[in-house]
Amino acid sequence: MVRPLRVLLDTHALLWWLDDDNRLPGSWRTAISDPDNQVVVSAVTIAEIAIKSSIGKLQAPADLLDALRTSNLETLPLQADHAAALRDLPWHHRDPFDRMIIAQATVEDLAVASVDRSFAAYDVRLLPV
Repeated sequence: MVRPLRVLLDTHALLWWLDDDNRLPGSWRTAISDPDNQVVVSAVTIAEIAIKSSIGKLQAPADLLDALRTSNLETLPLQADHAAALRDLPWHHRDPFDRMIIAQATVEDLAVASVDRSFAAYDVRLLPV
């Protein structure tokens, strides 16, 4: 029996999923759509999308939270233990949003769906392409 996956979507992976973008790897599409898997989106990602779309740096659905619910994606709040884990993260990556996602994935033992090559420098599982 195959063990269900527990996956945290990076911001670009979420946007590709919601937009049915062909840049989303087929294996990720399969993993996200599998109802046996737990696929989560960080509150950090929602904040990043809100900030960047408000200043015109990216396009995102105006009804992002509804889109998440429709896609049966769970949200993961940023908890105190996630924030505390940031202290011990090496500085391979300078983006604070990505660092928070890495910390959450580490604490929660989630595989991350990201094409960001900097993530590989951390002790975090990446969802294979």
